[in-house]
Amino acid sequence: MPTSRGGSEVRRFISQLPSKLEKQVLRGAARAGGKIIEAEAKERSISSDVDEAIVMRTKLEAGRITVKITVRKGWGRAIANWLEYGTDAHFITIAKDESGGKSVARFNATTKRSMVIGGKFVGETIFHPGAKPHPFLRPSLDIKGAEAIAAAQSYINAHVTRSGIVASAEPEGDDE
Repeated sequence: MPTSRGGSEVRRFISQLPSKLEKQVLRGAARAGGKIIEAEAKERSISSDVDEAIVMRTKLEAGRITVKITVRKGWGRAIANWLEYGTDAHFITIAKDESGGKSVARFNATTKRSMVIGGKFVGETIFHPGAKPHPFLRPSLDIKGAEAIAAAQSYINAHVTRSGIVASAEPEGDDE
């Protein structure tokens, strides 16, 4: 009667395979694809403050890996929102609690902030006509989505071989 040895090792290897793939290969593949989108977003942005604030994060959930390309909190995110969606026409004024009852000219003389446009003092309130949107995040995904998928597939092909998984156990880069 024929016998076989090593069945328990094979079963253990196969049972560990999904988690090894998830941790060692698929997260890296997601990161490889995300880098393509992140680079395109930085290329399409018209503000260096936004470029410096664009970040990519990967998150591993049960059976799912998510890549997020966002803009870090702060001034860069404020500008990013204005760029992505534009602004409506609006009025700009000095807040009453900040002005201390001073006129615009006196307020400008006593603080570093000023209501000066084109070298001229403006009244207490000015009208801003709004700004056109310059979207950069969504178009980056639309334009480079196929290339990102190809980069992820290339990463998988390079790290899963006939001899096994050749990815490092330590994920690289920023993660949540």
